[in-house]
Parts: sequence; C-alpha cells; structure tokens
Amino acid sequence: MGNKIDTFLDRLLQRRFLQRWERWADAANGMSLERLRELRGRARLARRQLDQVIHIAEHRLALPVIGSNALRRPMGSDWVWRPELWKGEIPVPGFSSVPGKASICDGATVFHDCRRSELTVRQIRNGREADLAPFGVRMDVFRFDGSFLSLVVDLPPEAVQGLKQRHLIRLDAIVEMEKPLEIFARLNIKHGPNVEQIVRELPLAAEEVMVEFDLAYTKMNEKRVERLWIDLIFEGPEMNQIILRDVTLSRRPRADL
Repeated sequence: MGNKIDTFLDRLLQRRFLQRWERWADAANGMSLERLRELRGRARLARRQLDQVIHIAEHRLALPVIGSNALRRPMGSDWVWRPELWKGEIPVPGFSSVPGKASICDGATVFHDCRRSELTVRQIRNGREADLAPFGVRMDVFRFDGSFLSLVVDLPPEAVQGLKQRHLIRLDAIVEMEKPLEIFARLNIKHGPNVEQIVRELPLAAEEVMVEFDLAYTKMNEKRVERLWIDLIFEGPEMNQIILRDVTLSRRPRADL
C-alpha cells in the first residue's frame, strides 16, 4: 500500500512540476528582467540534474543487460550456452602480470609459460548496438617470451548430458585485435581415462566467426563422457590487444541421411 501511495504522490508532484514550468515558459516573454534572471538560475539548476539522469540512463540502457542470456540459437541446436565470463560481472575484473596459471573466474583459466609475465586480462563492458553479451574479455600482451598462451573454458554438465558421436559442437565468437594473429580452438572430451581432442583454426577474416567440431571423427565412448572444455590458443600474441566480445557454444545432432 505504501508503494502505491508513493507512486501516486510522485506522479502528482511530477505533474505539478511540469505544469509550473509550462506556466513560467508561457510567461517568460512578459517577465521583469530580475524575475527572469532568478528563473534562469532555477532552470539551469534543474537542467544539470536532469541532464545527468538522462546521460546515465541513455548509457546504461544502451548496454546489454547484465546476466542477459540473449543468444543466437543455430538451427537444430539442442543446447546453447554462454560462459559466465561473458555473461555476468566477475569478482575481480582485472589482472596484471598474470601468472602462468590464473583462474579468471569460475570455469575460465589463463595459461602461459612466460618467464616474465607482461600480460593483463580484464573483463570489459560491451556497449555496441550489435552486442548481445553484457561483457567482453580484453587481453593486452606486451613482451612475450613464452611458447603458448591459452584461455581455457570449462563447459557445464549440461553439455555432456545426452552427448553422442553424431553431435556437432559449434563455437561462435566475436573477436577484435590490433594486428592479425592465429587463434585455434581445441575441444577436449574426457571419457574414462582418455581425452579426445579436436583442433580448429578460427577463420578471422571477419569479426564474427564460428567453427564446428564433428564428434563422428573421435573415438569417444558415449557412455563414459565425464566433461568437456575448450582451449582458445593464441599464436604469436606479443605486442597485441585481443578482445573477445562474445563466446557462445552450442550443439546439434547431425541430420540423418
């Protein structure tokens, strides 16, 4: 009841506020200069607050909503997923001098073998009109004396449920970089004591890219699959800035012939 009264009073006060300024605007041409000067001061004070609210609102409303699960679902998919790193705000948004094995958030880890780390990783807020993911991930690489740099993303248990060799697993990504480099995606499938791996190179001729992993070419034991994870491997990342605006994974059964 209290909320309803507050809402009613707010609307009543807002209506009176607007009516008052409408009257003053109509009367402005006939006001004395002293009265007009006073009114101008009050209008400027109100405008500063209104402009601030409008500026903040337009900025926030233009961004994808935090926690949004708006996804492009490829035709025929029976599972679609965006990792938490691109979906929600992580506890620590930025890391500098990232060590050789660094957990960025639950389910996402950075690996490298540099003797001296000159790597920073930061979660950034997406704000472009085309962005569906609320967040992106930016990696700034300066001097790099290692042989590999990778971002490992663990897939959830739902990805394993009902997984068959007739499935195709698809990775979609939106990638920006300062200068060209090669990025490989490796799907890892742990089944019993064994791990099957499929490697695909991301075709970076465009910003939005996709690769598919055909499980028919693996020796996966469907009854013993335990977990899946993806390695995103960056070749020659020195003196580069890499932004992953979005990463989504999906799977679909291959059409019966």
